Amino acid sequence: MTDETPGVSPESLQRRIDAGDPVRVLDLRDRDEIEEWRLAGPDVTVTGKPYNRFVQATVTGDLEGFAADVDGEGPITVVCARGEASAEVARELAAAGVDARNLTGGMEAWARLLVATEVEGALPGTAGATLAQYRRPSSGCLGYMLVSGEEAAVVDPLRAFADRYVADAAERGAEVTTVADTHVHADHVSGLRALAERTGATPVMPAPAVDRGVTYDVETVADGDAIAVGDLTVEAVHAPGHTTGMTAFAVGDALLTGDSLFVDGAVGRADRDGSRRRSRLAGVARPDLEDGSGEAPAFARELYRTLTERFARFPDGTLVAPGHHGEGAAPGEDGAFTARLGDCRDLPVFELSEAEFVERVTERTPPRPANHAEIVAVNLGRESADDASAFELELGPNNCAAAPADD
Repeated sequence: MTDETPGVSPESLQRRIDAGDPVRVLDLRDRDEIEEWRLAGPDVTVTGKPYNRFVQATVTGDLEGFAADVDGEGPITVVCARGEASAEVARELAAAGVDARNLTGGMEAWARLLVATEVEGALPGTAGATLAQYRRPSSGCLGYMLVSGEEAAVVDPLRAFADRYVADAAERGAEVTTVADTHVHADHVSGLRALAERTGATPVMPAPAVDRGVTYDVETVADGDAIAVGDLTVEAVHAPGHTTGMTAFAVGDALLTGDSLFVDGAVGRADRDGSRRRSRLAGVARPDLEDGSGEAPAFARELYRTLTERFARFPDGTLVAPGHHGEGAAPGEDGAFTARLGDCRDLPVFELSEAEFVERVTERTPPRPANHAEIVAVNLGRESADDASAFELELGPNNCAAAPADD
């Protein structure tokens, strides 16, 4: 049955999305599910139609009319939760002469996709060392693996992919020796403990994050502390604002900003000599996810100081490597979500006064991440969740950013 169904894998579909190809989606899930979480990209058009509308069209013999109501251009990619109902719809549409295919495994399979890209220009003059960015397209979560010699460090790993990091390090002839979280995450279940248990690596968290009530053993870092990874040194940079413990990590020419400074859609900008280059639009973290630790305006003031004072010592050429990207964002030409710090500093958010900045980021906060309280409890170690439950908890967008900084 499934052999007769035209299909597209999550990997292939994501490559099309990243390439900017038009992607026309027919989503059979409930409206609430689609609004909460859907395929996204700069040229992705989603039309929601419940399965019973397909049944009606089949009975009336109007599958062509049913397909004609799907917005967008190009072949229709049919999706549902697990790829079962969508397989039937795609098969019948194809039999009726409609160019349609099924997203194999559905949205659940897309949520299990993790894309790795080497970050260009992050480690100049360090032969053999690499910085890889890991992206989960379904949520916009970004993490990193730094490899130097036979050692690897993973920053902000996802629990669902713990085995992937181990395998990728081994392919590079390295073992994971350090695992670090930039803060206590509220949008996904951290892989810190799972990865440390699998590898014997040292788990590391910022001291203020541990002070929130972490119940398991970790090593702590404070502002200016160094972590050795092979021949490289990673520096902890205190960057509060999103949370009290938010900490960036600097290595080579890269600054892993975690949830403090984000980058999103590509935009052309002019250099002083008139040439064009690709830059990115910046966004900043929301300041309201750490319950019980203060008012959002106080966190916003700390975030302002992080961006304008604590990051001030880093040159414009520093490569910003964030912890998330927004829904519908496109990667750069190298496939990674990065930007030069100088380009971010050109944007209006860095021209605001502290009072203006606080007003803007506290007024423009999206809905909180789904299940954020439960996820924080799991990441602190106060509650437990098996792998299946953890996976379900974190489905959906990350929602960790405030309004785009260029608005």
